[in-house]
Amino acid sequence: MAESTADNWRRADEYLADTLVGHDPALEAALAAQRAAGLPDIEVAPVSGKFLNLVARISGARRVLEIGTLGGYSTIWLARAVGEDGTVTTIEAEPANAAIARASIDAAGVGERVAIRIGRGADVLPTLEGSDPFDLVFIDADKESNTIYLDWAARLGRPGTVIVLDNIGREGEIVRDDTTDPRVIGTRDALRMLGEDPRFDATALQTVGIKGWDGVAVAVVVGM
Repeated sequence: MAESTADNWRRADEYLADTLVGHDPALEAALAAQRAAGLPDIEVAPVSGKFLNLVARISGARRVLEIGTLGGYSTIWLARAVGEDGTVTTIEAEPANAAIARASIDAAGVGERVAIRIGRGADVLPTLEGSDPFDLVFIDADKESNTIYLDWAARLGRPGTVIVLDNIGREGEIVRDDTTDPRVIGTRDALRMLGEDPRFDATALQTVGIKGWDGVAVAVVVGM
């Protein structure tokens, strides 16, 4: 039996990506552009990108909100899922990141489906009030603001809106009541909110792979 080590997690993840995702020139070019610009290596893994794509397709999402664009890798996965008549609104705090993402998204052929809003999520989200509700919300930004993002996901969604909250594993640190890491505290607060707030019905899955020991929470809006 293979040992449960970070190296074997990575190798298994790469096997799954090769077997189930395959190689994609547009997505690989987006990652290359991100690396060349010196952006942090914190985008979703290929298998997670495909997961987002499938969740969006399974739920029939046509209007998607993404909080945290980075280099546009996950945005491309989501834009492909919504189809030619769908839209993705993605929020990015850093203008330089947004410019890199814009170029990669356009090069992938889905630029007309994607609107990039530049600014901090907490500032941009209120400006989206009054628009048609979003069918799916993907949250992958600063973890300290997770509860703010979840609140807005419910307010900008509808009963049945799917929410995916990334990076909930935090290398197992979420079990520590005495943590001082603001990212872990933000994650714990978000998980508690998903469990206690009557607007959500949620679960979470731990993951291991090329991103280490992490996880994802998936929720559906059940009330407003």
